[in-house]
Amino acid sequence: MRKEKLEELRDYINELKTVEVINSSDKSTFLSIEKKYYKLNNGKVIPREKLLKNGTDGSAAIILPVTVDNNTILVVQPRVNTKETVGVELPAGYIEQAETPVLAAIRELTEETGYVPKKMQFLDSYYQDQGCMSAYNYSYLALDCKRVKKQNLDKDEFIKYFECRYEEALELVELGYIKDINSKYTLEKSKQYFKI
Repeated sequence: MRKEKLEELRDYINELKTVEVINSSDKSTFLSIEKKYYKLNNGKVIPREKLLKNGTDGSAAIILPVTVDNNTILVVQPRVNTKETVGVELPAGYIEQAETPVLAAIRELTEETGYVPKKMQFLDSYYQDQGCMSAYNYSYLALDCKRVKKQNLDKDEFIKYFECRYEEALELVELGYIKDINSKYTLEKSKQYFKI
Protein backbone atom coordinates (compact mmCIF):
# COMPACT_ATOMS: atom_id res chain seq x y z
CA MET A 1 0.00 0.00 0.00
CA ARG A 2 1.36 3.40 -0.93
CA LYS A 3 2.25 5.40 2.16
CA GLU A 4 0.37 8.53 1.05
CA LYS A 5 -2.82 6.54 0.35
CA LEU A 6 -2.65 4.87 3.77
CA GLU A 7 -2.21 8.30 5.40
CA GLU A 8 -5.22 9.64 3.45
CA LEU A 9 -7.32 6.69 4.59
CA ARG A 10 -6.23 7.12 8.22
CA ASP A 11 -7.18 10.81 8.04
CA TYR A 12 -10.69 9.87 6.83
CA ILE A 13 -11.04 7.25 9.57
CA ASN A 14 -9.91 9.72 12.22
CA GLU A 15 -12.37 12.37 10.97
CA LEU A 16 -15.35 10.00 11.15
CA LYS A 17 -14.47 8.18 14.39
CA THR A 18 -16.98 8.31 17.25
CA VAL A 19 -15.77 10.48 20.12
CA GLU A 20 -18.84 10.35 22.37
CA VAL A 21 -22.00 8.29 22.71
CA ILE A 22 -25.01 10.45 23.47
CA ASN A 23 -27.74 8.31 24.98
CA SER A 24 -31.23 8.67 23.73
CA SER A 25 -34.46 7.02 24.78
CA ASP A 26 -36.08 7.51 21.38
CA LYS A 27 -37.63 4.39 19.95
CA SER A 28 -36.27 3.24 16.61
CA THR A 29 -38.19 4.31 13.55
CA PHE A 30 -35.84 2.33 11.31
CA LEU A 31 -35.48 -1.10 12.95
CA SER A 32 -38.36 -3.29 14.03
CA ILE A 33 -38.86 -6.93 14.94
CA GLU A 34 -41.64 -9.08 13.56
CA LYS A 35 -42.50 -12.19 15.62
CA LYS A 36 -44.31 -15.13 14.02
CA TYR A 37 -44.94 -18.80 14.63
CA TYR A 38 -44.21 -21.30 11.88
CA LYS A 39 -45.69 -24.77 11.53
CA LEU A 40 -43.25 -27.23 9.98
CA ASN A 41 -44.07 -30.18 7.79
CA ASN A 42 -43.34 -32.49 10.75
CA GLY A 43 -46.13 -30.82 12.74
CA LYS A 44 -43.86 -28.88 15.11
CA VAL A 45 -44.41 -25.14 15.66
CA ILE A 46 -41.41 -22.87 16.11
CA PRO A 47 -41.32 -19.18 17.11
CA ARG A 48 -39.05 -16.92 15.09
CA GLU A 49 -38.28 -13.22 15.01
CA LYS A 50 -37.34 -11.30 11.89
CA LEU A 51 -35.50 -8.01 11.81
CA LEU A 52 -36.99 -5.43 9.46
CA LYS A 53 -35.22 -2.29 8.27
CA ASN A 54 -37.54 0.60 7.57
CA GLY A 55 -40.38 -1.88 7.15
CA THR A 56 -38.55 -3.95 4.50
CA ASP A 57 -36.30 -6.99 4.55
CA GLY A 58 -33.16 -4.88 4.06
CA SER A 59 -31.95 -6.44 0.81
CA ALA A 60 -28.99 -4.51 -0.56
CA ALA A 61 -26.66 -4.03 -3.50
CA ILE A 62 -22.88 -4.02 -2.98
CA ILE A 63 -20.72 -2.45 -5.67
CA LEU A 64 -17.05 -2.74 -6.55
CA PRO A 65 -16.46 0.31 -8.76
CA VAL A 66 -13.57 0.27 -11.23
CA THR A 67 -12.73 3.65 -12.74
CA VAL A 68 -11.68 4.35 -16.32
CA ASP A 69 -8.14 4.59 -14.85
CA ASN A 70 -8.50 1.05 -13.42
CA ASN A 71 -8.65 2.22 -9.81
CA THR A 72 -11.27 1.14 -7.30
CA ILE A 73 -13.45 3.33 -5.11
CA LEU A 74 -14.03 2.53 -1.44
CA VAL A 75 -16.14 4.45 1.04
CA VAL A 76 -15.30 5.43 4.60
CA GLN A 77 -18.23 6.10 6.90
CA PRO A 78 -19.33 5.98 10.54
CA ARG A 79 -20.23 2.46 11.68
CA VAL A 80 -20.89 3.32 15.31
CA ASN A 81 -21.86 -0.21 16.39
CA THR A 82 -18.43 -1.62 15.53
CA LYS A 83 -15.30 -1.62 17.70
CA GLU A 84 -13.61 0.80 15.31
CA THR A 85 -16.74 3.01 14.94
CA VAL A 86 -15.77 3.63 11.28
CA GLY A 87 -16.07 1.31 8.30
CA VAL A 88 -13.87 1.10 5.21
CA GLU A 89 -15.97 -0.73 2.67
CA LEU A 90 -17.39 -0.91 -0.81
CA PRO A 91 -20.29 1.38 -1.75
CA ALA A 92 -23.59 -0.30 -0.92
CA GLY A 93 -27.19 0.44 -0.15
CA TYR A 94 -30.70 -0.86 0.27
CA ILE A 95 -32.84 -1.84 -2.68
CA GLU A 96 -35.93 0.32 -2.71
CA GLN A 97 -39.41 -1.04 -3.33
CA ALA A 98 -40.08 -1.69 -7.05
CA GLU A 99 -36.36 -1.18 -7.83
CA THR A 100 -34.21 -3.87 -9.42
CA PRO A 101 -30.94 -4.78 -7.69
CA VAL A 102 -28.81 -3.45 -10.58
CA LEU A 103 -30.63 -0.11 -10.61
CA ALA A 104 -30.19 0.13 -6.84
CA ALA A 105 -26.48 -0.54 -7.31
CA ILE A 106 -26.11 2.25 -9.87
CA ARG A 107 -28.19 4.67 -7.75
CA GLU A 108 -26.24 3.94 -4.56
CA LEU A 109 -22.87 4.21 -6.30
CA THR A 110 -23.84 7.56 -7.79
CA GLU A 111 -25.28 8.90 -4.52
CA GLU A 112 -22.32 7.84 -2.38
CA THR A 113 -19.48 8.73 -4.75
CA GLY A 114 -20.75 10.71 -7.76
CA TYR A 115 -19.36 7.99 -10.06
CA VAL A 116 -21.46 6.44 -12.82
CA PRO A 117 -20.54 3.11 -14.47
CA LYS A 118 -20.55 2.36 -18.17
CA LYS A 119 -21.20 -1.36 -17.57
CA MET A 120 -22.40 -3.50 -14.66
CA GLN A 121 -21.27 -7.10 -14.13
CA PHE A 122 -23.28 -9.28 -11.73
CA LEU A 123 -21.00 -11.26 -9.37
CA ASP A 124 -23.27 -13.15 -6.96
CA SER A 125 -26.26 -12.98 -4.64
CA TYR A 126 -26.61 -14.30 -1.11
CA TYR A 127 -28.45 -14.07 2.21
CA GLN A 128 -26.91 -11.66 4.67
CA ASP A 129 -28.04 -13.17 7.99
CA GLN A 130 -30.71 -15.80 7.41
CA GLY A 131 -31.04 -16.52 11.11
CA CYS A 132 -32.93 -13.29 11.78
CA MET A 133 -33.44 -11.59 8.40
CA SER A 134 -34.69 -12.31 4.91
CA ALA A 135 -32.32 -9.72 3.37
CA TYR A 136 -30.84 -10.93 0.09
CA ASN A 137 -27.78 -9.10 -1.19
CA TYR A 138 -26.47 -8.64 -4.73
CA SER A 139 -22.82 -8.00 -5.56
CA TYR A 140 -21.77 -6.14 -8.71
CA LEU A 141 -18.65 -5.04 -10.50
CA ALA A 142 -19.19 -1.53 -11.91
CA LEU A 143 -16.85 -0.97 -14.85
CA ASP A 144 -15.46 2.16 -16.54
CA CYS A 145 -16.76 4.46 -13.81
CA LYS A 146 -16.46 8.22 -14.24
CA ARG A 147 -17.17 10.89 -11.68
CA VAL A 148 -19.93 12.98 -13.21
CA LYS A 149 -21.77 14.31 -10.15
CA LYS A 150 -21.25 15.41 -6.59
CA GLN A 151 -22.18 13.09 -3.76
CA ASN A 152 -25.90 13.16 -2.94
CA LEU A 153 -26.02 11.98 0.66
CA ASP A 154 -28.92 11.78 3.09
CA LYS A 155 -28.79 14.33 5.93
CA ASP A 156 -27.43 11.72 8.38
CA GLU A 157 -24.91 10.18 5.96
CA PHE A 158 -21.25 11.16 6.22
CA ILE A 159 -19.26 9.36 3.56
CA LYS A 160 -15.77 9.96 2.23
CA TYR A 161 -14.84 8.12 -0.93
CA PHE A 162 -11.34 6.76 -1.29
CA GLU A 163 -9.71 5.88 -4.61
CA CYS A 164 -6.94 3.29 -4.70
CA ARG A 165 -5.58 0.51 -6.88
CA TYR A 166 -7.46 -2.80 -6.91
CA GLU A 167 -4.46 -4.58 -5.37
CA GLU A 168 -4.42 -1.99 -2.58
CA ALA A 169 -8.09 -2.67 -1.83
CA LEU A 170 -7.21 -6.35 -1.45
CA GLU A 171 -4.30 -5.36 0.77
CA LEU A 172 -6.66 -3.31 2.98
CA VAL A 173 -8.52 -6.56 3.69
CA GLU A 174 -5.27 -8.22 4.76
CA LEU A 175 -4.28 -5.18 6.86
CA GLY A 176 -7.62 -5.31 8.71
CA TYR A 177 -9.10 -2.05 7.40
CA ILE A 178 -11.89 -3.72 5.41
CA LYS A 179 -13.80 -5.91 7.88
CA ASP A 180 -17.37 -6.28 6.63
CA ILE A 181 -18.30 -9.53 4.94
CA ASN A 182 -20.20 -7.86 2.08
CA SER A 183 -17.07 -6.02 0.92
CA LYS A 184 -14.74 -8.95 1.56
CA TYR A 185 -16.99 -11.36 -0.34
CA THR A 186 -17.50 -9.01 -3.28
CA LEU A 187 -13.75 -8.38 -3.53
CA GLU A 188 -13.11 -12.13 -3.42
CA LYS A 189 -15.70 -12.83 -6.13
CA SER A 190 -14.18 -10.10 -8.32
CA LYS A 191 -10.75 -11.75 -8.48
CA GLN A 192 -11.81 -13.88 -11.45
CA TYR A 193 -12.11 -10.67 -13.51
CA PHE A 194 -8.67 -9.38 -12.49
CA LYS A 195 -6.70 -12.60 -13.04
CA ILE A 196 -5.69 -12.84 -9.38
